[in-house]
Amino acid sequence: MNDLKIFSGRAHPDLAHAVCAYLGLSLGKLAIDTFPDGEIWCKINQDVRGRDVFLVQPTCHPVNSNLMELLILIDSFKRASAERITAVIPYFGYARQDRKDEGRVPITAKLVANLITRAGADRVLTMDLHAAQIQGFFDIPVDHLVGSPVIDAHFEAMGFPKEEIIVVSPDEGSIKRALAHANNLGVPVAIVDKRRTGAETTKQANLIGGPVEGKIALIFDDMISTAGSITGAAKKVHMAGAKRIFLAATHGVLCGSAIERIREAPVEGVVVTDTIPLDSARRFPKLTVLTIAPLLGEAIKRIHRNESVSGLFR
Repeated sequence: MNDLKIFSGRAHPDLAHAVCAYLGLSLGKLAIDTFPDGEIWCKINQDVRGRDVFLVQPTCHPVNSNLMELLILIDSFKRASAERITAVIPYFGYARQDRKDEGRVPITAKLVANLITRAGADRVLTMDLHAAQIQGFFDIPVDHLVGSPVIDAHFEAMGFPKEEIIVVSPDEGSIKRALAHANNLGVPVAIVDKRRTGAETTKQANLIGGPVEGKIALIFDDMISTAGSITGAAKKVHMAGAKRIFLAATHGVLCGSAIERIREAPVEGVVVTDTIPLDSARRFPKLTVLTIAPLLGEAIKRIHRNESVSGLFR
């Protein structure tokens, strides 16, 4: 894999190092700085002409800075004559702005896809998009990974009896995801009927399916942002008699009042992956962070060798 080069922006260098460790490679040499006026500057400190470049940069908080840095880095590698540039975006920011749900609003996810393509990316590798159809916003190939194998393996290792487990979808939009987890684990599904009452507030009305009484409830979502929906679902499941409740998501955004809500919720544990870096302020005793570095590393290796990526999930 001499022609394979992995570089990292400043969003999540620890993940990039872990991916390189899995592949037995050294992280590429790259200098990035910010001028006093906020402009971003970078320089590639090694030859990348004719190389297959993978650039790791989740567009998490601060979203706009990390996105702009990604675009500048892509342009730099394009001008340095890299043979192929794959933008590795474990967490794709702006994914929730994926449609016009009312008049005079943007479809920002499509705009971001256009920017990444126009900057010079040849391919995108991402994970658990908030809406899978965002793949169609790109005019370049997109490899869409899912975090379920990593998360489900964690719960299987906890040794819960299958007859005691029930997977719960926190809303109607997560049913397909919940079904995938349930199929992997070989357990039944229940659904919480959610009604959104504001940008950060929701009301959990009914519980469909079950029963959950006396069960170990695993509530899955793609991300935990302000945690309003998923903790509301946890309360509903708790009221229905679940004896133990765990929350799980690929992306631990954990913004706003998320940690306070989780602490007050009747949950035993929270599981996320390291698609987003979590500082000490966003870590708490109930939290478990699983690494997706081997999954990303294997996908990168297969893309480099022009092998099937979907084979990772068979």
